[in-house]
Amino acid sequence: MLRQVSVYAENKKGCFKQITGLLSDGGVNILGSVTNDSAEYGIVRLVVSDPEAALKVLTEAGFLCKLTSVLGIELPDEIGALDRLLTELYNSNISVDYLYLSFNRDSGRPIMILHTADTSQVENILVSRGFTAL
Repeated sequence: MLRQVSVYAENKKGCFKQITGLLSDGGVNILGSVTNDSAEYGIVRLVVSDPEAALKVLTEAGFLCKLTSVLGIELPDEIGALDRLLTELYNSNISVDYLYLSFNRDSGRPIMILHTADTSQVENILVSRGFTAL
């Protein structure tokens, strides 16, 4: 299981750059991210090398942040891999709140970062069915 940093950020010029600059200055590497926005604010979801350090530098700079458990499921880099994962989740009656892509720097394989209602249970189910969780 991975820890994700969710950052609530104002939709204004330079905000995302400020976040990445703070993380860079804090020695935190961004491993995967997705941004969802609305008219005034957005949520930047990040899987990083050091979630606690990221939380510290961002909150000290005035950002509202929280840590959330997410799953990282390594997949083969081939046609249908994501569909097989989603089919397994669907067949197990598991709803996915959101997902985004990263990759395993050691193996070069894609990693789907996903959030579900019960990440521990879902991780156990997927691992028992042959998937690799990080």
